[in-house]
Amino acid sequence: MLTAFLYLLTVIIWGTTWIAIKLQLGDVAIEASIIYRFSLAAIVMFSLLQLFRKRQPITPTDHLFCLLQGACLFCVNFYCFYLATGYVSSGLVSVIFSLATVLNALNNWFWFGKRPTTRVLCGAVLGLLGISVLFWPELQQQSDIWTLLPGIALAAAGTYCFSLGNMLSVRHQKQGLKPPTTNAWGMFYGVAILLIISLINGVEFTISYEVTYISALLYLAIPGTVIGFTAYLMLVGRIGPDSAAYATVMFPVVALTISSLYEGYSWSPVAISGLLLVISGNIIIFSKLRLPAFGFKRLSNASK
Repeated sequence: MLTAFLYLLTVIIWGTTWIAIKLQLGDVAIEASIIYRFSLAAIVMFSLLQLFRKRQPITPTDHLFCLLQGACLFCVNFYCFYLATGYVSSGLVSVIFSLATVLNALNNWFWFGKRPTTRVLCGAVLGLLGISVLFWPELQQQSDIWTLLPGIALAAAGTYCFSLGNMLSVRHQKQGLKPPTTNAWGMFYGVAILLIISLINGVEFTISYEVTYISALLYLAIPGTVIGFTAYLMLVGRIGPDSAAYATVMFPVVALTISSLYEGYSWSPVAISGLLLVISGNIIIFSKLRLPAFGFKRLSNASK
């Protein structure tokens, strides 16, 4: 029951953050908005940990891994995604980000020796196909491949950083460290890294006091980061990074649903077909059917 709740919470929260991110775009530099978001989230997280006496002590080695996690999950990936949208549409970025399901399965196999099951692979393929169908009309509008390449590369780099951050969270949880503590330190280090990058690039730190911007900032910092990342990384610890990453396929569907209500997005028959494929993949991944593990077994006992 808790697993289902964490999954739904992650999908709903991250599916709605795209609207909030869009509301932040404008006069404030992207780097500044990201820093404000994660600084506020880190303050809230550390305050809650202190209030409820839940902050776990961590070793210097754990701090190093938190630094790496902060770079991957709370700095480089977001920086890459925001830069990518300057070259390609957000729809294409969403399609590329959905590759996190495949990357998590492969990285989990590479780093921890856990081969992906047939169920996860089949569900991931259906999900990626569904997302591609959902955004196919938009993808057809992207004609100049040489213009697209920098955006595709940035989005792919951001997605891979996200996947590596997932693996680092698996490492933390294997060491008995819970996501609230490691997330808080990860946000702290992520902000520090991006702040250094921003100062080197001469980013101007301004802020908008409009209600829309402040509301979006608060939503992204607290539900979008404090709650969303904690729920997602708890999910990683419970069901593994390959299954948990399927949330990255589902939340663009939620984003499109929100867009249909507030931005006039039209659900065409092609888009509905894509949605059905995504839902089918979701059912396969989380069904209780026991499908064989991916890979070939040795045939040494075939003659018995």
